[in-house]
Amino acid sequence: MEIRTLKYFLAVAREENITKAAALLHLTQPTLSRQLMQLEEDLGVKLFRRSQHRVILTDAGMMLRRRAQEIVELTEKTVQELCPGEEITGKISIGSGDLRCMTFLAEALATFQAEYPLIRYELYSGNSDGIKEHIEQGLLDMGLLLEPVDFSKYEILRLPVKEQWGVYVPLDSPLAGKESVTPQDLAHQPLIFTTRDLVQKEMVRWFGSHAKHLQVMASGNLPYNLAQMARKGIGVYLNIKLDCVFEGLQYIPLTPALESSTVLAWKKTETLSPAISALTQYLQKYTNGIVDYPE
Repeated sequence: MEIRTLKYFLAVAREENITKAAALLHLTQPTLSRQLMQLEEDLGVKLFRRSQHRVILTDAGMMLRRRAQEIVELTEKTVQELCPGEEITGKISIGSGDLRCMTFLAEALATFQAEYPLIRYELYSGNSDGIKEHIEQGLLDMGLLLEPVDFSKYEILRLPVKEQWGVYVPLDSPLAGKESVTPQDLAHQPLIFTTRDLVQKEMVRWFGSHAKHLQVMASGNLPYNLAQMARKGIGVYLNIKLDCVFEGLQYIPLTPALESSTVLAWKKTETLSPAISALTQYLQKYTNGIVDYPE
């Protein structure tokens, strides 16, 4: 397989039409069709189901689409990193969940950009498990992760921001108006949890002897969606405090207080590009000068 052929395949998969894809690629339709048939012959599988007006990916085609996208992105990223230049250039891809620490990182990147104006950034949103998977696949350079996380494969830089845990409840909830909530307050309440196993175990430890009474009604990884379920009364949403307001919901901190640290992580065995190396060195100096991050 050639990178050029994979790009042709991705164009057809995106357009679902060989004629349209050929026009975008500045190829003739017969030429593009021959390239696709050769690709299918090389792989020994059918990639498309053809009809009069469109082409549809087979199961094998959908699998190749995922892999081809990864291969093309990694190839383009490698070319960018190997391009010589007097100034440090390139793109840094960073993954992050919905964390208050992202505000801190954005501030650091703003000052970093003043020194390295030719560096560009690509952000990916997801939970810590998804971000780690993307780092492993080489699709992300680094990720902002909420502890607890297994860091055996990563270099990490701990950032000076603590994420505070609490609950989001509807304004008419019996819990609304409380200054804080305890394990006993939540023991018999319907709850909405994150899907991350390590965080769930941390929450169970916080509940202590009341954990046996937990009633988890829903779980997920996107705060906005889970907040909407809490707003409709499906359950009390356990999550970190965010720098945003969910209409119709009140945030209440936990007692005893529960906090999680945040870290910036990248692969230990990875050879860092000049851009990433410059950023990690800059952030190490930047964070050493900060004692505490204000609320």
